[in-house]
Amino acid sequence: MRSRGFTLIELLVVIAVIAILMAILMPALQRAREQGQRAVCLNTLKQLTLAWLMYADENDSRLVNGETGIAPSAPRHQNEPYWAGKCWDQYNVKGGNRLSRQAQILGIQAGVFWKGKYITELGAFACPTGIRDEMLTYNPFDGVNGLARDGTISGTVGTKGPNGKRLWVKKTTEIANPAERLVFIDEGWATPDSFAVHWNSTWQWWDQPVVRHGDGTNVSFADGHVEYRKWKGAVTVKWGRDHVGWMAGGCSPTNDEEWEDLRFIHNGCWGQTHPSFPVK
Repeated sequence: MRSRGFTLIELLVVIAVIAILMAILMPALQRAREQGQRAVCLNTLKQLTLAWLMYADENDSRLVNGETGIAPSAPRHQNEPYWAGKCWDQYNVKGGNRLSRQAQILGIQAGVFWKGKYITELGAFACPTGIRDEMLTYNPFDGVNGLARDGTISGTVGTKGPNGKRLWVKKTTEIANPAERLVFIDEGWATPDSFAVHWNSTWQWWDQPVVRHGDGTNVSFADGHVEYRKWKGAVTVKWGRDHVGWMAGGCSPTNDEEWEDLRFIHNGCWGQTHPSFPVK
């Protein structure tokens, strides 16, 4: 007796069912994969922040020079080694030049975190989902001994803000609320100096909102904890997506959710709110 095979209609039905199942399962698998990658990034970021804290503990609470890739100079960073050297090239040009992997490795190894053996693995300097061939994806914030911005210093000393605490700090003892003070951000690629944030007068993003791991990014705090920050505003997310891998400041909030995104960065960087910040 001759065996009966599948008809064309039956095969098409099977293929259609498989396609539907794949369409249902793929987003779930992608979300699971992203959550796993996010967890790896958070763990890596925590290692980096612990190295930041260890350096301060061994140096009388003094913070490492957070101006990434900028040679130590007087008077603001005199005799302060930077945590990592130059790994960036054209950061403000879309499709701009990138340093070679070897040049970036040398830049990382020129920093005190590597020289002082606070970190001994190159993988601890970058998120595994960063832009391809970028060896350094994390950057300190301005406020934690990064690049001092207008209104945040007086001479070589951090100016005090409305709450009586220093804006630009050089010691862990100057940080009033370590659990709220931002230290590192996952930018996904290498950029110069530190993550730039306006203190006064210009109420827009300086460095753009970073859209990583979904509609947000990973950040760390001065008490050592790390978290994923999901942006709430549509403009925040769109601007970040439109400027992946190149810096173009000027993103301006348009509603309460977008102002909340900027406020989180503003307060986290400086430890307080400027009196003229538009939204309370």
